Amino acid sequence: MFGFRKNQSPASNTTESAASAQGSWLNRLTRGLAKTRGNLTHLFVGVKVDEALFEELESALLMSDAGVEATAHLLSRLREQVKQERIEDPAQVQAALRTLLIELLAPLAKTLDLQRPGPVVMMIAGVNGAGKTTSIGKLARHFQAQGKSVLLAAGDTFRAAAREQLMVWGERNQVAVIAQESGDPAAVAFDAVQAAKARKIDVMLADTAGRLPTQLHLMEELKKIKRVLAKAEPSAPHEVLLVVDGNTGQNALAQIKAFDEALGLTGLIITKLDGTAKGGVLAALARGSKTRPIPVYFIGVGEGVEDLQPFRPQEFVDALLA
Repeated sequence: MFGFRKNQSPASNTTESAASAQGSWLNRLTRGLAKTRGNLTHLFVGVKVDEALFEELESALLMSDAGVEATAHLLSRLREQVKQERIEDPAQVQAALRTLLIELLAPLAKTLDLQRPGPVVMMIAGVNGAGKTTSIGKLARHFQAQGKSVLLAAGDTFRAAAREQLMVWGERNQVAVIAQESGDPAAVAFDAVQAAKARKIDVMLADTAGRLPTQLHLMEELKKIKRVLAKAEPSAPHEVLLVVDGNTGQNALAQIKAFDEALGLTGLIITKLDGTAKGGVLAALARGSKTRPIPVYFIGVGEGVEDLQPFRPQEFVDALLA
């Protein structure tokens, strides 16, 4: 028979486990943003606080895909603060930039509301290769960890591989998957909502076929899926999420604008932030003029099941400027 070590309660053991998992995630996030961090933090070492520093910082932010508008905003605020407070230490400039970045990203942070009665119906969209189906599997695991029951709808009926991939995630997470070998994606979504209601499921995630915003007939199909979900459950879909590849940089803004116009997005999932120098794209999302600020619910930095976590501005900026 196994027991806890002396003076260790189940509650403290759970707390330690949660702290360990959080620390592991922060380590992975820091590693994932290493290239962007390297391009930024080296600027503040052994330099004077002068216009040359601001020019190099501008270049680094633009190279990280922070975007023209966010970069101009950050530098304007930073110059003003340096002048008012007569800052001469580059480390203090870095600390000021950290505060400004957290302030800029804060409006993007929002927690998913899973406390609605009946199944919370989520429709997941994205272009091919963004990591949409994989993200759905990771979301299922995340919601299960919160004690929620989950059901998946294999709405990408165009690609057998996508359906099979979702089935694998379902088996891995011990989650039921509603699927058809072929047919209308909207019909699959409708059947999944009915099944979720009958089984008293907490969260239903509907996969959709990956597509480019320029594929108008496929965008019309997405609109149809959304309409059919509303027929199955009048308040559905409760969330319309777009999965965006963080490597696409400024192109992400155009994608978000197109999908938002078609579907009315409620949130974003930014994937593949690991191993690139494009970590500044979240600043562009917060300040981009091409799209309204849409909440970033989750960010991903790897392929592991735990590599998709809620977006928290402070920990993200700390990983970026540590």
